[in-house]
Amino acid sequence: MVAIFESPRVLLGTEGMKLGPTDWLTIDQKRIDGFAEVTGDKQWIHVDSERARTGPFGTTIAHGYLTLSLVNLFLPEMVEVRNFSSGVNIGLDRVRFLAPVPCGARLRGVGEILTVEEMKGAIQSIVRVTVEIEGAQKPACIADTISRYFSEP
Repeated sequence: MVAIFESPRVLLGTEGMKLGPTDWLTIDQKRIDGFAEVTGDKQWIHVDSERARTGPFGTTIAHGYLTLSLVNLFLPEMVEVRNFSSGVNIGLDRVRFLAPVPCGARLRGVGEILTVEEMKGAIQSIVRVTVEIEGAQKPACIADTISRYFSEP
């Protein structure tokens, strides 16, 4: 479910608002292998299914940074801000990887607006995105994302 804000200013005062959840996304070996190819991280626990069967997780697992990159997919599925001239991804305040993502797992994002403030002619928000693993006790990843929205000129 997407929360829609008609302007960045409407975000002011929404601290604590829960966002999502997004749809589930299956993490298959093709996605893991593609990420390994573009990043050069071809460690066997990610790309060698046969060896991984006898490894610590019993299967290949997604890269932590692959899991983190999905925050960029999930965030716009949870929150949409309209009527601004430009938006900038400032970065992340805090990132934690709490559980491995086995090949075949399904992930989704849930969020919470932590802070919203006026800053340098813009509205800046920090949204905590939690990447959940279906059926798991712990999430895969928690990341505090920082976005800045500049008003229309």
